[in-house]
Amino acid sequence: MNVIIVEDDELMADLLETVVAGLHPAINVFKAFTKREALDLWRGKDPGLFIVDWSLPDGSGLDVLREIRGKDENMPVVMVTGRADRDSILKAAHYGISGYMSKPFSVELLHERLASMLKGVLPEDNDSESLDEMLSRKLESGLQIPTRMDVSGILGLMERAHDLSGAQLAERWQKEASLCARLLEVANRSSFRRTGEPVATVRDAISVMGVPMALSQALALALDSGSAFRSAALADRARQHQAEAEAAGVEAQKIALVLDKKALEFQTAGLLSRMGELAVLNVMDQFVQHGGELTDADIENGLRDWAQKYGNTLKVQWRLPLAIRQMTGAVHYLARGDVRQNLLVMRVAGLIAGGQTDNSECARLLRHLGLEDWLESRKQTSDTGSV
Repeated sequence: MNVIIVEDDELMADLLETVVAGLHPAINVFKAFTKREALDLWRGKDPGLFIVDWSLPDGSGLDVLREIRGKDENMPVVMVTGRADRDSILKAAHYGISGYMSKPFSVELLHERLASMLKGVLPEDNDSESLDEMLSRKLESGLQIPTRMDVSGILGLMERAHDLSGAQLAERWQKEASLCARLLEVANRSSFRRTGEPVATVRDAISVMGVPMALSQALALALDSGSAFRSAALADRARQHQAEAEAAGVEAQKIALVLDKKALEFQTAGLLSRMGELAVLNVMDQFVQHGGELTDADIENGLRDWAQKYGNTLKVQWRLPLAIRQMTGAVHYLARGDVRQNLLVMRVAGLIAGGQTDNSECARLLRHLGLEDWLESRKQTSDTGSV
């Protein structure tokens, strides 16, 4: 099912996308920022739901609604707008609006209303779609990454949002890979559009969008219907890859500090190093939830065939700085002749996190970094501390 979101505020459009994409794995989300783009998508995508803002750069959301209703009287159309006066609501109702949400809106309430509206419309299973077909379709729209965020915990943070700083949230969320990824993606879309300069850390991402919007994004992700794994086998694999990403970030941060570098970017690169695997596993779990069956071989083959594609697609979607993209990739592989220091750090971090400290490649790269004795001294310190 295709859903079209029409919203000229890019941060709000991204928030709506997070809410909608999390409702069901069969949903494909498309965004438009103008009346013209909205009508072009409507004609080309045959949507099952339209979410439109009232005010657009080249017209009104009512104009879009009027044109849709001229051809389709039944398609659900929800208006999300800053207008909350009686006259505006009556105007929208005149054109057969299906729902009306005033900004600022409750993410939880919007999620609840959309889920209720689409109940019975979305398919109950995916018997007609193979795993590869589903992975291919999800690669094109609405990629989500599983999250461990707790809804009640985020609601508690929202109650004291005025007391929280971006730095405090960044520290609290530094190990929440899915949320960090989403915040970077949203912030880079907005920041890049305004300045042409992407952000590289979660703290900077929160600074770009503000604490309230960051909290709203976190809540939307936590409400994602596919965020909690139902398959024990897939949950185990996800925990494994999550732990690998966190370990790579920690090790990269340690090495960066020894080399007197800004550690935050290295930690971010490590944290994002398994996003492709996590996104693939999330789609696999959605496949299982809706009637599909997977063997261990299916999981292995799916990760082998799709993880890199998903990872590369996510890096582009997030508009990460090229340097961060390269650092993330270096966790997994680095050409022998490549001696760029930042990439050497990330590759060593990946090897250490993977338990390959005795690997000849690890020793060679540490020599390039001038840290040939560092790892051994760290081991000795650790051994001494455990006595």
